[in-house]
Amino acid sequence: MPVLDSDIAGYLIDLDGTLISGRTVLPDAGWLLEKVAGRFMLVSNNSEHTPQQLSRQLRHLGLRVAPEQIVLAGTSALERIARTAPGAKLLLLGSAALAGYARKMGLQLVQEPEADIVLVTRDRKFTYARLALATEALSLGARLVVACPDRSHPGPRRQPVPEAGALAAALIAAAGVDHYEVMGKPEPLLFETACWRLGIEPRQALMIGDNSDTDGAGARRLGMAFALVRNGQIRHHFNDELRVAV
Repeated sequence: MPVLDSDIAGYLIDLDGTLISGRTVLPDAGWLLEKVAGRFMLVSNNSEHTPQQLSRQLRHLGLRVAPEQIVLAGTSALERIARTAPGAKLLLLGSAALAGYARKMGLQLVQEPEADIVLVTRDRKFTYARLALATEALSLGARLVVACPDRSHPGPRRQPVPEAGALAAALIAAAGVDHYEVMGKPEPLLFETACWRLGIEPRQALMIGDNSDTDGAGARRLGMAFALVRNGQIRHHFNDELRVAV
């Protein structure tokens, strides 16, 4: 198996299933962040929290990651919408934290079917009424954006925890939507944003994650190396110089 060493200029690291599971820190998380300090970005399909929130949560778990080192599907989707459709009327299926972030981006949050865009994120208060409202908005011509395509992620007991993709699947089925935009992995937005912040090209980066269908497929599309993590076990990929076999 070929070994990459000096070709790796930066590291993109998945969160759930790689560094943490729920509120449990996985075995090699602290070791990895120490080894790649100053050369990494966390890249997650999390579509519920802001980087500031996650930074605080990780600090409480003993992992120090600055908000500027975190790229998330939910906030990245809002940033992309604000850039491409400034001041748009947004029907957000999501958390209070993302609603506040959307307002800071200058977007108009609406609770009516006359919306420009429907954005689906992880919404713990998702209801039939919310589904009906978003379905009507799409029928009137609103554009659908899905922050995270994942339908679930494994919880602490390996049980499936519903994700934004499951909510989007219900909405797509109800509205009969054929075309929509996905922001999270394996699509390129999060990978490209992380590399841009590190000041490197994707081909110079290594993606470390637990999901070959999202972390791996998205990385390979951009010519990026990928290391698959199982059960939080990371060290076996590396020697003391952090060279990785791929």
